[in-house]
Amino acid sequence: MGVPKFVLFFLFAATFARSQARLEGMPSLKQGNSLKVEEEGDFLVSPNGTFSSGFYEVGANASCYSIWFTNSANKTIIWMANRDKPVGKRGSKLTLHGNGNLVLTDELGSVVWSTNTISNEVMVVRLLETGNLVLTNQAKRIIWQSFDSPTDTILPSQKLTKNTTLVSMRSQGTYLSGFYNFKFDDNNVLFLIYNGPLLSSVYWPQIATTVFQSGRDPYNSSREAILDEAGQFVSSDQLQFNASDYGIGPKRRLTVDYDGILRLYSLDESTGLWKLSWLPDGVDACLVQGLCGEYGICTYKPQPTCTCPSGFSLNDPSDWSKGCSPPFNLTQDASKLDFLELPYTDYYGYDLDTYKLGISFEACRNSCLVDSRCKGFGYALDGLGQCFPKSLLLNGYRMSNVKSIIHVKIPKRFLTPGAILKELETHELNCSAAQIVLTSDLETEKGNGNGYMRYLTGFVSSFAIIEAICIGLTWWYVFRKQAHEELVNMGYLKLAINAVGFKRFTYAELKKATKDFKQEIGKGGFGTVYKGVLDGDRAVAVKRLEGILQGEAEFWAEVSVIGNINHRNLVNLYGFCADNDHKMLVYEYLENGSLDKLLFSDVELGLEQRCNIALGTAKGLSYLHEECLEWVLHCDVKPQNILLDDHFEPKVADFGMSKLFKDIHDEGIGFSRVRGTRGYMAPEWMVNLKIDAKADVYSYGIVLLELLSGKSASVLLSAFAQEYTEHNQLVQCVTEKIRVEGLKEVIDPRLHHDFNKKKLERLMKVALLCVQEDRNARPAMSKVVELLLENDELLLE
Repeated sequence: MGVPKFVLFFLFAATFARSQARLEGMPSLKQGNSLKVEEEGDFLVSPNGTFSSGFYEVGANASCYSIWFTNSANKTIIWMANRDKPVGKRGSKLTLHGNGNLVLTDELGSVVWSTNTISNEVMVVRLLETGNLVLTNQAKRIIWQSFDSPTDTILPSQKLTKNTTLVSMRSQGTYLSGFYNFKFDDNNVLFLIYNGPLLSSVYWPQIATTVFQSGRDPYNSSREAILDEAGQFVSSDQLQFNASDYGIGPKRRLTVDYDGILRLYSLDESTGLWKLSWLPDGVDACLVQGLCGEYGICTYKPQPTCTCPSGFSLNDPSDWSKGCSPPFNLTQDASKLDFLELPYTDYYGYDLDTYKLGISFEACRNSCLVDSRCKGFGYALDGLGQCFPKSLLLNGYRMSNVKSIIHVKIPKRFLTPGAILKELETHELNCSAAQIVLTSDLETEKGNGNGYMRYLTGFVSSFAIIEAICIGLTWWYVFRKQAHEELVNMGYLKLAINAVGFKRFTYAELKKATKDFKQEIGKGGFGTVYKGVLDGDRAVAVKRLEGILQGEAEFWAEVSVIGNINHRNLVNLYGFCADNDHKMLVYEYLENGSLDKLLFSDVELGLEQRCNIALGTAKGLSYLHEECLEWVLHCDVKPQNILLDDHFEPKVADFGMSKLFKDIHDEGIGFSRVRGTRGYMAPEWMVNLKIDAKADVYSYGIVLLELLSGKSASVLLSAFAQEYTEHNQLVQCVTEKIRVEGLKEVIDPRLHHDFNKKKLERLMKVALLCVQEDRNARPAMSKVVELLLENDELLLE
């Protein structure tokens, strides 16, 4: 006897309704229940659906419990419980225990965050229509609320008090705590402060004016501020402002953005986009302190962008505040020093006590030259003879209206004829997503205040010029079609030379530099590497490429991408050669050679050196995978491709080769043939799966195991697995050996005298995570960097 159709219908309807209810979120969380990271519908919603609260993905395998605007584009986050301690995407959950404590646990069951509330009463968690996540008792009294612990944002009706601080995110797309704070100081005044790792400085209100001149009152010690529904902000220190679209209606938020500027936004719910409705007077993005770090220079292109002086390199393109590194150490011998001139540039603050007025340029220059404390000086162009010697070169900015010239102290040997007058090189953060573009009527009104519209106008003008060029090129194509291929090649060549800034060499030059390619220093799947000497004394490594399948135009296009990649843990590309069939790349030469020649020899590599090599390599790969505008897979991570400088700082080599050696039939980021070196290749290579960044993560994990054991991958396989038929057998065997015999039996005996168990356990845990057979279980390289920098003890499972 069958089930009646109407019963089946109601069963289906009930099941569908329950499914939809889960996908649409839940109104509350009761005691004994959990929100699980794997469950798509496990999130809370406010009564009218304005806000949602649940797990938000912040990385490849990382999530934070968050609150966001439901109808905003890309789920604009306004609060995070665990912004600095993300949890994995499997097994993590938020649970309201029977004792009234709301607890966030990771995949191992460890407590990551909690409300620390204990009560015998019946409790429930709700998300209010104000965006406030609250824990209430039966009497609906609030026991705990997210409004008391904001991250970088406050909402209408949320108070900012003496006990709360808004802390910016680290960079756009990076939700870790940044360095910019908005809070009450001990004088009861609201202020913005850069609170960096080494220095801290208030930049709003301007320290050049008094509290009273800025319209503030320091005598009200209640220290409370609030933004109301109409867009009016009122503070006990007399700071008051209104949104440009003042009135009841738009959803609003007041946020300290990653660039250190406090902004009030209004939501356009028809598009999900935010409109800027207020920002502080006198805070120019390029004058925010600490934005570009030491030696860094902020400039508009048209949005604020950090650059380095010519010849300097970015320390971390994903974090502006880490600044730039010079390629030298300053000597105290003044006769060996000179200055690099940076026009239209200034570094605000940190003037030495030798500041003078009414002295000549030469006297100013000489006083800095002989002062070991002086890293450079500014000389004003106002005719007053103002000399500003600098103990630190911080808070740099470059604008056309700057009436001074900065001179950076450098060794003479780093100056070539005419280099002093050379403008800033384009060491931009062009591989970082950390940029923001703001458009609103308010920006136009404040045109003289922050300079955005001036540079936006220039940006539009640039497009007009580009359009004219495109029209000219179109005419050339139509009427001179026979020269098309040559034109394309020359266009890419110009892109490579001008945009990238490296040199084109002839085959004859490189043949002479390498003494007819006699001294071979390396050989791999992409070609042979020879040592050469340029300009009489500069050693270089010349890679002679073999098997290039691309035409000239494609080759130059890919070379231009590789040349634009710039990171301290990646080998620098100096130039290239393309004479007929001769295609070569010219790199910096590193005396210590590749990691394999040291690791698998009698050379002593201490634990700290190995940790530094592991971390630096991870940073270089993370940059390639996640921070460049054009994604780059390495495809052959191994010790032979990790070079070491004089200080054993690692630099990854051969990156970008996968772009130059793409098969003709390759599509997207897939590959039609196996690449890499046996023993380092991820299992997905063997089963013809689409290759992504997790293949590099696997190879990195093998390198990390080699660093820990001191044995090559082939020796590891024979030592730990008699029948190596599956990739994960190596993981199983290493894990089993540690469990039975202890970690010390796996670790390189040369490290036994320096056996730091915590560090070694952390490194081994990361290595085993990276070489998981399931690529979804492997962490992203950015997460690997976080794990290697983790201060808390990570116990080996």
